[in-house]
Amino acid sequence: MTEDSQRNFRSVYYEKVGFRGVEEKKSLEILLKDDCLDVEKLRTFSQRFPLPSMYRALVWKVLLGILPPHHDSHSLVMSYRKGQYLDILRALRVIHFISDTTPQVELYLRMYQLESGKLPRSPSFPLEPEDEIFLAIAKAMEEMVEDSVDCYWLTRCFVNQLNCKYRDSLRQLPRAFEQYLLLEDSRLLSHLKMCSAVSKLPYGLWFKRCFAGCLPESSLQRVWDKVISGSCKILVFVAVEILLTFKIKVMALNNSEKITKFLENIPQDSSDAIVSKAIDLWHKHCGTPVHSA
Repeated sequence: MTEDSQRNFRSVYYEKVGFRGVEEKKSLEILLKDDCLDVEKLRTFSQRFPLPSMYRALVWKVLLGILPPHHDSHSLVMSYRKGQYLDILRALRVIHFISDTTPQVELYLRMYQLESGKLPRSPSFPLEPEDEIFLAIAKAMEEMVEDSVDCYWLTRCFVNQLNCKYRDSLRQLPRAFEQYLLLEDSRLLSHLKMCSAVSKLPYGLWFKRCFAGCLPESSLQRVWDKVISGSCKILVFVAVEILLTFKIKVMALNNSEKITKFLENIPQDSSDAIVSKAIDLWHKHCGTPVHSA
C-alpha cells in the first residue's frame, strides 16, 4: 500500500468510527500559529470542519471580534475585556441591581442590559422575550466555557450577531425549513399541514435561541461553530433532521399541541447523530460552505 493510499484509508477509517478532524486539527494548529490570524481562513475552516474543543473558545473569540487577529495583542485585549467586565459588575452592585445570590446567567443579562441601555428600573420587572433568549444562550454557553469573562463576552457578541447580522435571515428560516422538509420528506410535511402544526412548531426555540435548551451542549457547540462562522442556515437543517429522526413518533401524533410539545422536549440520546446528519444535509443542499449565510 502506498503512502497516499494509507493516508486515505486512515482518513476514511477515522470518518467511519467518528474521529473526524485528526488531520483537520493539524491544519487548524498551523493557522493558529500565524502571528496575524487569517480570519477568513478560520471562518472557512469552521464552516467546513468541527472545531477541536481545545481551540473552540479562541476561534469563537476571534470570529466574533472579541480578540483581534494579532496574537501579540490577545493578552492586552483580554485584560481590557476583563476590566470592562468588572467595571460593569461593580456598577450593578453600586445601584443594588444585583447581589451575591444573583445567578450567574442573570448577572450576564443585567450586564448586557446595562451596556445596551436596556436595564429596567427594577430587577423585579418581568423579563422581555429577548431577555429569555439571552438567558437561554448564556446558560448553554456557561456549560461550554469555564471562564466567566469569556462566557459573558461570547454570549454578548453571539447575541449581537443574531440580532444584527442575522436579524433578517432568521425571519426567513421557518419558510426555508418548510421548503427543505418538502424536498426531504413530503409525506411528513403533509402530515404536519394536516394537523395544522406547521405554523406552531417551536421556531423560537430552534431559530431565535439557536437550539439552546433543546440540544445538549456537547452537540450544540458543533451547530454554533457554523452559526458563529457565518451561516445561520445550518439551523434549518438541524430542525429538518430532528423531524426526520423522529418521523415515526411525529406521524403517530395527530394534533399540533402534541407535536409541538414533543419537539420542544426531544430525547437527548440522538442529538450527536442529529447534528452530524444535519451538517451532511446542509452540505448536500448548500454545497461546500465558505462563509456566507
